[in-house]
Amino acid sequence: MDYPPPGTALVEELDQKLLIQLRDGRKIIGVLRSFDQFANMVLEHAVERIIVGSLYSDIPLGIYLLRGENLVLMGQVDPGREVPPGLQQVSEAEIRTAIKAEKEEARLKGTMRARM
Repeated sequence: MDYPPPGTALVEELDQKLLIQLRDGRKIIGVLRSFDQFANMVLEHAVERIIVGSLYSDIPLGIYLLRGENLVLMGQVDPGREVPPGLQQVSEAEIRTAIKAEKEEARLKGTMRARM
């Protein structure tokens, strides 16, 4: 079986729109423009997709340099299905409000459990 030379595994992904999951749970979508042998990547037109419940928002990042050690999962984005079904796009301000509400709800559940 022929294997690609070391450091060339991402060649087929160049100029493709990718969804990348990071170690901290963030999801970055962008067009792969460059990479090196450590899987460090340069993404163009990058956005951070934040999902809370059935709401989502894409926060523009522009050109984004991603360290390979932070990459957990990567896959191509189907141009016809960029938005997962069942999700509603909202503004950045609305998603920030939803994040705060979700954190407050989790905090209240934690204090309730502690009382029991």
